[in-house]
Amino acid sequence: MPKLRVHNFAISVDGYAAGPDQDLDNPLGVGGRRLHEWVFVTRAGRRMMGMEGGETGVDDDFIAAGIVGIGATVMGRNMFGPIRGAWPDDEWKGWWGDEPPYHHPVFVLTHYPRPPITMEGGTTFHFVVDGIESALEQAFAAAGGNDVRLGGGASAVQQYLRAGLIDDLHLVIVPTLLGGGERLFDHLGGGLEGYECVQFVSSPSVAHVRLAKTTA
Repeated sequence: MPKLRVHNFAISVDGYAAGPDQDLDNPLGVGGRRLHEWVFVTRAGRRMMGMEGGETGVDDDFIAAGIVGIGATVMGRNMFGPIRGAWPDDEWKGWWGDEPPYHHPVFVLTHYPRPPITMEGGTTFHFVVDGIESALEQAFAAAGGNDVRLGGGASAVQQYLRAGLIDDLHLVIVPTLLGGGERLFDHLGGGLEGYECVQFVSSPSVAHVRLAKTTA
């Protein structure tokens, strides 16, 4: 049965998935880029950005695993861009340029309708206004039997965790402190129930924790 998976979701030691004050100059909030510096040195991470070279090893293996068997992606509006409220126009098409690294359908959670955007390389952004369950249903249908990846940000992951819809949650703990921003484990009713740790490994840069939903 296809699954909803979260991969390479980086958080600081104090639990923040993004820094404060996201804008065009700070896509991940102030200081948030530090959460992803480990990605930029891996071979798989560099390949996704159209670059050559990079390191292999534990971190590279996790980055590469994040695209295996994935047929569609769901993401929150904050991950898609810094614009809030009604869309002022159709100019903003994401952070990733003309050819985003997804190469499959992407479903963006939003309260404001917008026509789909077809990009180069097989990515089409669809904007879903009727909730997380609808977005996931559409993503599974588009994935053609493959799994769906939940990209983030923190609010989107929280919503799917509260609904018990995430099957596999891979977190990357980065040894840095942000002191503010968006915390992953807020608004969960006191704890993360129904998941168990199935993998815990580390590299010289980060620690990887993979949690899987327990069966009833």
